Amino acid sequence: MSEEATKPLEAELGRLEGKLDNTQALIDKAGENLIRLAASIVQREKEFDKQYNILADNVAIYYKQMRAPSAFYFLISSTSASSMIKDITYQASIADEGKKTIAGITRQLLDLERDRKKVELDKIRLADLQVKLDKQAEFFRWEVKGAKDYQSALTKEIAGLTVQQQELIARKLSSLNLPSSLGAGSLFCTDDRELDPGFSPAFAFYTYGIPHRVGMNQYGAYGRAKAGQNYEQILQAYFNADFGNSQDINIKVQGHGEMPLEQYMLGIYEMPDSWGNEGAMAALEAQAIAARSYVLSYTNNGEGEICTTQACQVYKGGNKGGNWEQAVKATVGKIMVSDGQAIKAWYASTSGGYTFTSGDVWGGNKPYTKRLRDTNGDVGNFADLQAKAYDRDSPCFYAAQGWRSEYGKSAWLKPEEIADIANVILLVRKNSSFACFVYQTDKPPPPPDSNKGCSETGNWSADKVKQELGGGALSTVTSVEVTGVDWGGGKTIQITINGIPFDGPEFKDFFNLRAPANIQIVGPLFNVERK
Repeated sequence: MSEEATKPLEAELGRLEGKLDNTQALIDKAGENLIRLAASIVQREKEFDKQYNILADNVAIYYKQMRAPSAFYFLISSTSASSMIKDITYQASIADEGKKTIAGITRQLLDLERDRKKVELDKIRLADLQVKLDKQAEFFRWEVKGAKDYQSALTKEIAGLTVQQQELIARKLSSLNLPSSLGAGSLFCTDDRELDPGFSPAFAFYTYGIPHRVGMNQYGAYGRAKAGQNYEQILQAYFNADFGNSQDINIKVQGHGEMPLEQYMLGIYEMPDSWGNEGAMAALEAQAIAARSYVLSYTNNGEGEICTTQACQVYKGGNKGGNWEQAVKATVGKIMVSDGQAIKAWYASTSGGYTFTSGDVWGGNKPYTKRLRDTNGDVGNFADLQAKAYDRDSPCFYAAQGWRSEYGKSAWLKPEEIADIANVILLVRKNSSFACFVYQTDKPPPPPDSNKGCSETGNWSADKVKQELGGGALSTVTSVEVTGVDWGGGKTIQITINGIPFDGPEFKDFFNLRAPANIQIVGPLFNVERK
């Protein structure tokens, strides 16, 4: 509500800032004109004596001309009519030229003085306008700053109250056992659209990709390789880094002792060997370079030890052989470097069409990781993403995560369950301290921990939440739709339930906290399906 109320203030401030910029430009231009006029006046003053003498001479001449003999004099003194006409015409011409010269010099001096006064007045007027606009803008800046400070403080307060909830959500997410890379073997993601929960209408939230979405998208590399990209193009798409070379130093491998780097490389199991037979050999080569870079960075060039699970990268010993061995040997010694050092070239199985920086996901951003829309063209809707994402062939590209033993072992939720999640958000909006009482109802709440924001905890029932919320509580839902997506960054930014808009990240957090069993929205970009 505060953000919506601040938008008109920000718009007015933007308008005033624009006026201030224009006014300042006019003042600057007026100042430039004054400088040019001042220089002109100095030059005129240098020439003034000469101009004055010319003026004085012309005035004198004109005066003499006015005192010159009349036409009658020429009439009686001329030897002929022709001579008389010539004399009269000559005198008139001299008089006219004298008048023109006097008027011209005088006009130039008057125009110069008038222009100078006009520019000086304009500068004063514009300066006065700038002062007035500055006062108005300062008022709006203060109002906007106050609103932003309030929003920031409120956000921090809410975040502080949900530290304990976030820890619970992390444990709930880990219970899904989602693989971080393909090293765990074939991906298993069920398409719940094919499952019947036994009730209707039913709603399920489908996430694009699975954690952690940093670095190389393995299925994305597969799609890029099949599209004709080589390993350099693939890796440059996912990292801001250069290519370099490493020596075959010894690497300490947990449970396997010490061995040469290239020997270690042969025993890594992070991509299906079959991809090499499917026109995606470049993906295996990109994986080899990423894995080689990762182990060098992780062990600080052999000083430390690397583990053999997905927590590091999967190593099974020996020689995997086949296409993988070819990829390792084709890229022997090749690594990716940043500032002369091997990068920790993270990779994940399925990014859902978008990758993120390490700072976005874990904090402590590494400059060689990047945000990327991993598609072969622009995206403006979910259908575009489904058709253009390089990792669209992954079974986990678009999936609902989690399930209950009942309802077809699916992630489908009842309308009243969606209504309860919406009510929880509305309740916490009403009073942020109620966040400590809205854990999932099918599990006991965590113990109170005042250091993490909750000196009391509970898992209020749906009826209790509606009672505390009072008017406006939802009993069921008939309409659930995603109404806002950042297609450039890959984030759902708004979801609307029964006409009520909810912030995308806010809805995801409370959904993950309140939804039953281990049902989760596992990424920033998600959609809703109805059955």
